[in-house]
Amino acid sequence: MDKTGKTGVFFIGASGYIATAVMAGALAIKKGLCDRAGMVTELPAFSGLGLIDPEDMVFGGWDIRPSSPLESAQNYFRNSQLPSEILRQIEGGLIEVSPEICQGVTTNCGKAIESLSSHQTPGREMTLAAQVKKLRKDLSGFRERNSLDCVAVVNLASTEPPLEHRPSHERVDEFEECIAEDRQDEIRASTLYSYAAVLEGCPYLNFTPSNAALLPAIVKLAETKCVPVMGDDGKTGETLVKSALLPMFLYRNLEVLSWEGFNILGNMDGQILNDPENKESKIITKDGIMGKVLGYNPHSRVHIHYVPSLDDQKTAWNFIHFKGFLGTKMSLQFIWQGYDSVLAAPLVLDLVRLSELSNRRSEGGLMKHLASFFKAPQGVDEHRFYEQAEMLFSYASLADIKGAHT
Repeated sequence: MDKTGKTGVFFIGASGYIATAVMAGALAIKKGLCDRAGMVTELPAFSGLGLIDPEDMVFGGWDIRPSSPLESAQNYFRNSQLPSEILRQIEGGLIEVSPEICQGVTTNCGKAIESLSSHQTPGREMTLAAQVKKLRKDLSGFRERNSLDCVAVVNLASTEPPLEHRPSHERVDEFEECIAEDRQDEIRASTLYSYAAVLEGCPYLNFTPSNAALLPAIVKLAETKCVPVMGDDGKTGETLVKSALLPMFLYRNLEVLSWEGFNILGNMDGQILNDPENKESKIITKDGIMGKVLGYNPHSRVHIHYVPSLDDQKTAWNFIHFKGFLGTKMSLQFIWQGYDSVLAAPLVLDLVRLSELSNRRSEGGLMKHLASFFKAPQGVDEHRFYEQAEMLFSYASLADIKGAHT
């Protein structure tokens, strides 16, 4: 189970702030310019797993906007107020990534996202089968050019509108028939990316709320082909706090009456979520945790508002109204302020390391032990953060034991 050569990381949304922060962070680590704060896999529990090092990651990806990694990093560092000295020292590494950025696809991903794309972006004029072939070629070319042992595909793209469930989403044969017959209204761009990744044997991670990315048929195909996959929607801020606080009310037998969350954010994520269709996907994953932890559904609503001047900053204010002894009503409030991409980037590095490990161990299908990283973990009913974290640590412990005997 020892780690071998280099691992590729292929982003969907390679010009976005999160992908930029991941690449900048890995390059900065390689040059000794920053520590590894925020990386869960740097905890002692993971030290014996032979995880790949961020220094051994090779980056590439897809995007629908014409922008180089260096240009994206310059914008990111300027808006996030990060030290310009770090950027100066990693510029060469970012320039090396540029040839590995490929043109993405926008099929049926909604007007808000399609409006961002360049005129060269493949859309409905290209058949689904042809788009999948193109994406597979991008992945195989990246792997071959860089002599990579494994390529992990990470979806960091803008949130798509929810996709209505169709019969073709359930079975592999019916899904492949949908692709062959070019039924474009039954899939979204995220579906094509994940399908191509699984066909190429690439571990796939959906860090977005887009529900079209990991359809049941694609998960079943991943199981058959022994490809590790997991999603949905990275848990980095407000929902992370929710998943830690909700059990407190449950275990103290305090009834939650209302939970209101108000989010303001800038950057491209905020711009896309300003569209009601796209916002709906995010609200579904952010608001779904309440009843699953408490066992009942109090009045609850998540509000998301776009504030351009905030750039990568995000502020979440939550008001929790609850009832205690003698029917007394009380409240708790918290404010979470952070940089979205800085919170997400180390988790993406964790997910790549752990998915490469699963791939090396021939573990296919859903990586349920990664539930603590996601707002809506597929195949997992447990939403309490501590219990989710225990799932991960138990996996690490067992993997360490098995590794010692191989």
